[in-house]
Amino acid sequence: MFLEIDGKSSGWIEVIAGSMFSGKTEELIRRLKRAKIAKQKIEIYKPKIDTRYSENNVVSHDSNSIHSTPVAKAEDILETACDFEVVGIDEAQFFDDSLIDVCNKLADKGVRVVVAGLDMDFAGKPFGPIPKLFSVAEYITKVHAICMRCGSLANYSHRLSDNSDLVILGEKDKYEPLCRSCYNKAISK
Repeated sequence: MFLEIDGKSSGWIEVIAGSMFSGKTEELIRRLKRAKIAKQKIEIYKPKIDTRYSENNVVSHDSNSIHSTPVAKAEDILETACDFEVVGIDEAQFFDDSLIDVCNKLADKGVRVVVAGLDMDFAGKPFGPIPKLFSVAEYITKVHAICMRCGSLANYSHRLSDNSDLVILGEKDKYEPLCRSCYNKAISK
């Protein structure tokens, strides 16, 4: 599974990104469960602030879940991610740019690192470390939701309130996935 370079395993970074309701967490869980079936040692991390469905599990919108370790900051991952072959990180947009260094250090040690997160915030701007992770990742998967207004592919997370705080945890009561055209119409009102 891992590439051998000078007798050492070579890891890599995979990034799964897209809007809300696009299946990012579902894809992350799927990849980690497959690694577990293959008897690889796995661990998944999430930011402590994400308690929407569970404090200790990563849970997708369709209620698929996997046990995780909540961490306050990205550097905390390095303290506990020893002896794992695959490390998953969910809701990566909530970490700061130190996540990039954490992912690189893990990959340099031979770990397969699978990161999932929003690539844009509610205002359509690059969000957190995800855009920078694109530049160092070996594999990038962009997933899309379905536009709630026209049925096209959606890659924007439109906030349904006027609150301008960067982070507001919520579900379909606070956000809707929109295509570019519907998003532009929604924000111009």
